[in-house]
Amino acid sequence: MRAIVQSKFGSPSEVLRMADVPRPSIKEDEVLVRVRATCVHADLWHSVTGLPYSWRFMLGWRAPRHPVPGTDIAGIVEAVGGKVTRFRVGDEVFGATTRGFSIGNWGAFAEYATAPEESLASKPANVTFEQAASVPASGYIAFSNLIGMSASMAGQKVLINGAGGGVGTIALQMLKARGAHVTAVDAGPKLDVLRSLGADEAVDYTKTDFMQRSLRQGTQYDLLLDVASNLSLRECRRALKPAGLFIWIGHEHYGRAQGGRFLGSGFPQIFRLMTKSLIGDPNLPKMKFPVVVPKLSEALAAMRNLMAEGKLVPYVEAYPLESFAGAFRHMESGEVRGKVVLVI
Repeated sequence: MRAIVQSKFGSPSEVLRMADVPRPSIKEDEVLVRVRATCVHADLWHSVTGLPYSWRFMLGWRAPRHPVPGTDIAGIVEAVGGKVTRFRVGDEVFGATTRGFSIGNWGAFAEYATAPEESLASKPANVTFEQAASVPASGYIAFSNLIGMSASMAGQKVLINGAGGGVGTIALQMLKARGAHVTAVDAGPKLDVLRSLGADEAVDYTKTDFMQRSLRQGTQYDLLLDVASNLSLRECRRALKPAGLFIWIGHEHYGRAQGGRFLGSGFPQIFRLMTKSLIGDPNLPKMKFPVVVPKLSEALAAMRNLMAEGKLVPYVEAYPLESFAGAFRHMESGEVRGKVVLVI
């Protein structure tokens, strides 16, 4: 079968190549999927480049442990293991090739991929394979950070910083499904998409200092979701209601965020935030950290239901599998509206 492979870490355009590799075999609890679409998401940048270096404890130190990148898939069931009961040959499915939420190379960038039964869900008929493939990783992140929020958020005000990417567009629609009033912040070219997905207000951060605007207008939020991970925490505290929550996702911006090559910016910042939150730093907003880590199957079931009900419409930009280098460059540019997917 055709697949994208890598044998060392580095720039996606330099270390990834197309190759013919053996079709994978399945275990008793696994499903063989003929992949119709797969997703290029931010964690894959870390898996391909091996940066920051601390990630290599999980990825492999000198080279990736597995040669075929990718984790998120949508496609058609080709074969099932002996212990699989939920799927049959010909079923349309989406999900992940990993056992639970995980990073690394897990074989999704190929014509065929194996996935544990528990890591797959039936694809709703009203979404395309490309849309479904964009959901698993980003949907899990959005779901795990919003899992403790009320099922009804009518009358609550939410601001999402970095709303135009994969996590942001899903979180926006999840929050709108709960009745929240959502202000979505991103670059100007993404605002029409955000409005089409239900944003009550869409703000171009390149033209408006949205935090200062909120403070001047006296607007306070019940929730600040910082997907872009670049907000001033002091300003966030002032922009939140007394019982308001701040959620920091931890985006590394493909190596452009300030941080060392070993730890990067994400790990040190989340450690600092958790430490200061525990000791009660008065300059910090009240922060929410995922206490109970949900199962991937829970997130997939929730995403499937939202898509089937028309409450979640994934927005994607598609590339053919052979154009993987261009797909990575587009993702790294920060200009993607929604999610980048590869079509097979």
